[in-house]
Amino acid sequence: MRVGALDVGEARIGLAVGEEGSPFAFGRGYLVRRSLEEDVAALLDFVRREGLGKLLVGLPLRTDLRESAQAKRVLPLVEALRAKGVEVELVDERYTTQAAVRRLKHAPKRIRREKGRLDEMSAVILLEGYLAGRL
Repeated sequence: MRVGALDVGEARIGLAVGEEGSPFAFGRGYLVRRSLEEDVAALLDFVRREGLGKLLVGLPLRTDLRESAQAKRVLPLVEALRAKGVEVELVDERYTTQAAVRRLKHAPKRIRREKGRLDEMSAVILLEGYLAGRL
């Protein structure tokens, strides 16, 4: 099954795709956030275009495992996607941003400067962790 991953931020949503049974995840760019309705429509298009059977959505938890303020902002998007029939699984995304920063450290400066690249890389790392746990 093809699986997608979302790193949902306030300004952008990082996108990644992969296949269960494989440890590899591939970035698919990012969406600039607009409104809940427009974000859901864009993500439904992403799901259809990529042939995804499931979406993983990073849930930003605090270090004590309680929901953060950002987690409370992610949940309405998750519920809206589920209401449209998308299978969504929440995944702990703690430390993915720090890992993404480390990975992008040696990328060309033009890539590091593009704000959405960090969101995309965070989605890739989130999905890689999920896929590795399924092998």
